[in-house]
Amino acid sequence: MSNGSIKTVAVTGATGFVGSEIVAELVRRGFGVRALVRDRKKAAAVLPRASGGAAISLVEGDIHDGVSAAALLEGVQACIHLIGIIREGRGGVTFHRMHVASTRIIVETCQAAGVKRYLHMSALGVSDQGICQYQTTKWEAEQFVRRSGLDWTIFRPGLIHGAKSEFMKTATQWVKGEIQPWIFLPYFTRGSEEKGVPLGGVSRIIPVVQPVAVEDVAGAYVSALERPETVGETFNLVGAEKISWPEMLHEIRDHVHGANDNLNAFGVPAEAAAFQATAASYIGLGSLLPFDRGMALMGGQDSIAETEKVKSELGLNARPFRASFRQYAGSL
Repeated sequence: MSNGSIKTVAVTGATGFVGSEIVAELVRRGFGVRALVRDRKKAAAVLPRASGGAAISLVEGDIHDGVSAAALLEGVQACIHLIGIIREGRGGVTFHRMHVASTRIIVETCQAAGVKRYLHMSALGVSDQGICQYQTTKWEAEQFVRRSGLDWTIFRPGLIHGAKSEFMKTATQWVKGEIQPWIFLPYFTRGSEEKGVPLGGVSRIIPVVQPVAVEDVAGAYVSALERPETVGETFNLVGAEKISWPEMLHEIRDHVHGANDNLNAFGVPAEAAAFQATAASYIGLGSLLPFDRGMALMGGQDSIAETEKVKSELGLNARPFRASFRQYAGSL
């Protein structure tokens, strides 16, 4: 399918942090949008208004309800699938249901409806040997996409930031001392065994990340729609700046109004936190912690990647964290 034949794009997860930004970018570039939403009132509050010839239509429902996926794909020429979770919840909200099952539903519905162009949201670092279910289920979903026969493109973003991101909301509360741990800014570290000597100790490694602005993620998705040569390609999406977790937290502290300047970043061993989360889940108290086992383990890992491929194939020069963060820090 050539770019010129794509007029309207279906979007799942359209009212989420990333989804609403992608819808806005689609509208800005003149695409019509057909969005799957669970709540029309929320959609009206977070999605942009149609402009020019770019119309937005809503399909209210759930991708698992047996009818909404087919309704979503009526009259579209491409689909962007964004549904995913970082943590399991109640009511059957599992990684397998939200990552694998939802992907199977939308892919099979695309096949039945003749919608060939498909863009998929995965995550940086996923693999069949992932350290948690978040990663392994994202990987399983990717494999289903690759075998689908659709004209697919897969994106693997790292830490996505923006004024409305859950991460930034939480970090803002940390630096203001509004939520626990109140007396320091937490991040996870990972252990590295010193194997050069007998009975070597374990040193703590501070992870490094390349936060990517949500606007750059949205730009990458829509640029892929406009570039047929991206079919069959997988893109890592990260920012231009590598920064350690303490540096990032201190940057937020130093530029958010009302922050406590006396709060400093403190590393929490990811392995111990993961054990704590596992133990809490066994006795039904896992929801009381602000993280689960997978979040702790992933938090201790680096989240970095090369940026040359998105530059050369998508024309995207992702912004560095500090510069892009300071553009909205005053609103936090």
